[in-house]
Parts: sequence; structure tokens; C-alpha cells
Amino acid sequence: MAIIVYDFVIVISLLMLATLLAMLAGFGGRTAMQDPAYTVYLLSIWFFYLAWCWHKGGMTVGMRAWRVKIEDESGNQPGWGKSTIRFLASLLSAAAAGIGFAWALVDSRKRSWHDILSGTRLIRF
Repeated sequence: MAIIVYDFVIVISLLMLATLLAMLAGFGGRTAMQDPAYTVYLLSIWFFYLAWCWHKGGMTVGMRAWRVKIEDESGNQPGWGKSTIRFLASLLSAAAAGIGFAWALVDSRKRSWHDILSGTRLIRF
């Protein structure tokens, strides 16, 4: 959960910057979850932060701080496809009142729903 808190701060900062850029470009007055295009814009900023970190270095800033790395079943950093599935599945995990995240507490391999669906796992290093 500490990793999520660390990355939450970064994601919120990125979304605030993205909102500023949208306002400067003349798209002020947009509301996430009410304007589909703006919602997709913000979700894509969030996705690209996480997916780029997972794909390029195997970890986000929060993961680096807590010495946790993401890898696929072969031990490699996840590609864009697995990162996309992981991101979308993590939204499902959260939307189900966090049950998808809590699933790691009962899974024998300590995987959450998004780990299972994307074929990834978190490892400590």
C-alpha cells in the first residue's frame, strides 16, 4: 500500500500538470468523469506514467523506494501489452471496492487480480 501512496502523489502531480496544459490550450471547464474525452486524456497520462516505468525500468518511483520490481512470468520487464492489461485490470481491482488488491492476501503466490490477468508479479530485490 505504501507504493500506491508514493505513486499516487506523482500521478496527482502529473494530472494537475496535464490539467494546466489543457487549460492553457483553451480546454478549461472540462470535468473528469463527465467529459469522456477529458477523462480519456487524464487516464492516458496516468497509464503512460505507470506503463513507461514498468516497461523501461521495471518499477515506478514508489516501487523503487520500497525495493519492489515488476516482472512477467519469464522474469522480464513487462511489455506494453502486459502493462496495458495490468493498468486496466488494476482499475477493475479498485472498482471492485479494492477486492482485486486484497486478493494478494489470499492468493498462494501473493498476486492481485491485475497480476493474475496480466501475467506479472511483484518481487522484492
